[in-house]
Order: sequence, then structure tokens, then C-alpha cells
Amino acid sequence: MTKKRIVVTGMGIVSCFGQDVDTFYDNLLAGTSGIGPLTHFPCDDYSTRIAAEVKNFEVGDYIDKKQARRVDRAIAFAMVSGKRALEMAKLYPNTLLEGIDLKRAGCIIGSGIGGMSTFADNVKILNERGHRKITPFLIPFILTNMGSALLAMDIGFMGPNYSISTACATSNNCIIAAAEHIRNGEADIMVCGGAEAPLSPIGLAGFCALKALSERNDEPHKASRPWDKSRDGFVMAEGAGCLVLESLEHALKRGAPILAEYMGGALTCDAHHMTDPRTDGEGVRLCVERALNDAGCSEKRVNYINAHATSTPAGDLCEVAGVAKVFSEPGKILMNATKSMIGHSLGAAGGLEAVAVIKAIQTGYVHPTINLESPEELPFATSGQKERMDVDVAISNSFGFGGHNSTIVLGRYRS
Repeated sequence: MTKKRIVVTGMGIVSCFGQDVDTFYDNLLAGTSGIGPLTHFPCDDYSTRIAAEVKNFEVGDYIDKKQARRVDRAIAFAMVSGKRALEMAKLYPNTLLEGIDLKRAGCIIGSGIGGMSTFADNVKILNERGHRKITPFLIPFILTNMGSALLAMDIGFMGPNYSISTACATSNNCIIAAAEHIRNGEADIMVCGGAEAPLSPIGLAGFCALKALSERNDEPHKASRPWDKSRDGFVMAEGAGCLVLESLEHALKRGAPILAEYMGGALTCDAHHMTDPRTDGEGVRLCVERALNDAGCSEKRVNYINAHATSTPAGDLCEVAGVAKVFSEPGKILMNATKSMIGHSLGAAGGLEAVAVIKAIQTGYVHPTINLESPEELPFATSGQKERMDVDVAISNSFGFGGHNSTIVLGRYRS
């Protein structure tokens, strides 16, 4: 049975490089680091004091001003990135005027952590001022599904709507789930991706306690260094990345802009450890192989890999070990690490990286991996400069605590 073809018709982001997709990718192509001293709260006594912050975030007209003051930052990121993606897809703000069947349009935007700041702030209020001072919005605004829910309320999408939370694999997981609703004939349009706002005292403290973060505080722009022998941990980030997926038939019928094709995806589990990946990369190998099989695509067509590559001593090479088992000629494939410039936004990472992959397909340029000064021995090609490339098929990997592996396959749209 021939699978229904699915295309990407919109992209939206909230990032350390702002909220415009082209500006975001221009910064990546230039090798700009978005990492700097953390300013959201005092952290002088923390072992890590750097992050990739979203600065000067403005909701504009995308969220009602009263609502914007109330919602958790993660929810605001989800709503803004989702509406910007719909805007690019020519579905916002005039969704009702486009002849769209709202019962066949849905949202799946996840978060690895959800409203952590809202929760932490209200724990403090409870302890200092008592339970009667807790906001009535506490429960709704800590839920991971509320970004999708509030977005749907604003735009009227009545189709499948929920969130998925698989730590740092969240965005890819949501994209894959959204695509399946379209493939199964349950939806024509899906907004999907992830949002995360973990930069709070408790969030930073938790990752510091795990010893997972870089402590290169004096050189924040050099702190995220995937595959470099001197890497010492990842750099926390915040933001959101969303795609609009649409059946090809529906997109063509309404004359939608077609940016790329979603070809397939897969999910596996390491079944190994809460935080450490399998050293043999077997879960990763299985995930990439299944994703290519789902896409109906030979490994020989893949010429670009956007790696998970967080800059942790163990994780970087476990991914490489697993992926290398899939490809017969890995040296012909360019692999890069978006996180070298924008840090690791946890559940939002895959959404932002999917945008980077689609921009590579569109522009014919693949961004560099910065800070790769003393590289590990890698079977794949890497570059410290932007590279001109006609991307045929690309894969984007995201992996999360709990052993969650996710891979999506994106390609150039060909009629």
C-alpha cells in the first residue's frame, strides 16, 4: 500500500537568535554562538552560569496580552512558534477564510519538562505565604499539553491534540505522531514540534547536580563543543520549534508553499539506563534503520545528518557509533551539530533542528559545527565552515533521558 505523502508547509521558531526563521539560519551559517552568561536570575554560586537564552521575547499579536502575562514561558513559546509556522503556511491569521476543515486540523506540541518555573514559583508562594495565595492557573500552566491546547483554542483546530514528553526526544516524537495522523487519514494539517523553558534556579540546579553541564563559564561561546576532545558537558537553552505538516494532496489543492517533504521517522528505546546511552549505539542504529525503512529510502541517498550531538563526553560518541553502523560510506555524509551554537533546548531541540535541516534543503547550504578544535576520530565528514550542498535526503536525530531515541527523515520535495 502506497503511503500518503506528507510535506512541510510552515516553520516557526523561538530561539536565542530571535523568532525569524531566516535570521536564525543566517546566524547558524555564519557560525555565530548564541550562548552567553545567564541573566534570567542570579546564579553566581552555581557551577554553571551560562546558557542560550531567548532575550527580548515579545509575543506581539500572537497571544492576548492578558493571557501572555499569565502563561508559563514554555506555553508562550509554543503558541508563538506554532502561529508563526501557520503564518508561513498561509494559514494564520485567516484560517477560517482558507476553506480549511477545522475538524481535520490538529496540534501536537510537546515539552520535556513543561511549566517548571510556574511550579517552582508557586512552591515558594506556598511555603512563604500559604496555600490560599497559589494561582488558580497553577495546574493548567504546568501541564505539557497546554501549549497545544491553547493554540488550538485560538485558531479553532478541532483535530488530534495532545503533547508527548520523551525528554530531549520530544519534538521528533511529536513530529512523527503528527505525520501518522495524516498518513492514517485522520487529519489534513498538523502543527507539531516542541517548546521548553527550563532556565530557572531549580532547572539549572538539577542539571548541575547531574554533572551534565559544561562549566566553561569564562568562554561561553566555546562551551558547547560536540565531538571535541575537550568537551565537558552540554549548555542549557530555551526556545521552541514547530512545523506545519500537511498531506501533499491538501497542500497542492490550496496552493500552499511546500518547503520540504517529511519522508518518515522512527522511535526506539535503549532499555539501558536512565541518563546514559548505550555505548554500542545499538538503539540508535535500530532507530535510524527503521526511520529509513519507514521513509522507503536507501541509506545511499542520505548525504546530510543533523546529529543530536549535545557535547557530553559519552553521548556524542555513542550516537556516532550507532549511526555509523547504518551507512556503508559514512565519509561521504556531512554531519553537523546545531547545538554547538544554540545549546541544548531539551524537548524543543528536535523542532529547532528540523527547521535547520529544512533551511539547508531550501538554501543549499549546510551550517558549520563550531568549536571543533581537537576532534575525535569520526567516520563522518564535518566542517567548521558553511558548506554548499544539494541536500537530497537528511536525517535528524534526537535522544532523551530514559533511552528514548527518535529519528526523522526529511528530503527535497519532488513532484
